[in-house]
Amino acid sequence: MSRSSGDQVPPATASGDRLAVIASHLSSSRLGSPASMAGEKDAALAAEPVDGPTIFDKIIRKEISSQVVYEDQKILAFRDISPQAPIHIIIIPKVKDGLSRLSKAEERHVEVLGSLLYAAKIVAKQEGLEDGFRIVINDGPKGCQSVYHLHVHLLGGRQMNWPPG
Repeated sequence: MSRSSGDQVPPATASGDRLAVIASHLSSSRLGSPASMAGEKDAALAAEPVDGPTIFDKIIRKEISSQVVYEDQKILAFRDISPQAPIHIIIIPKVKDGLSRLSKAEERHVEVLGSLLYAAKIVAKQEGLEDGFRIVINDGPKGCQSVYHLHVHLLGGRQMNWPPG
């Protein structure tokens, strides 16, 4: 599911066609490109920041298949369906416990937050990213978060230039 850089992201409809926008976001072009950034913004604005079940809950329950690369009692890591880098892994806590976004973290979440980052280190090593990688956590609509289940993006496999351009 790749898109050419000339493709437009469909606007969200009044009825909340968020899945179409999120799908288009997930199939955006390269991370950091203007098209990708616009897609992230549109997907985030179309997403409703709710604490209810998300697509990640379905992945955890194995209702939606995924390419799992790491799993333990607390964490699940799988390949993104539309990678923004040669290696793009999503790392999520198996139990959300109100942790829909990083800004909602409380002291009781310290252990799972550490587990997410430690899992990222393990996955990066297993993926051969000894020379470096990027960790991204989007938070809220203005932070381009489109799925409200805290998740970490592990990106690598090429030099990550920031800011884009």
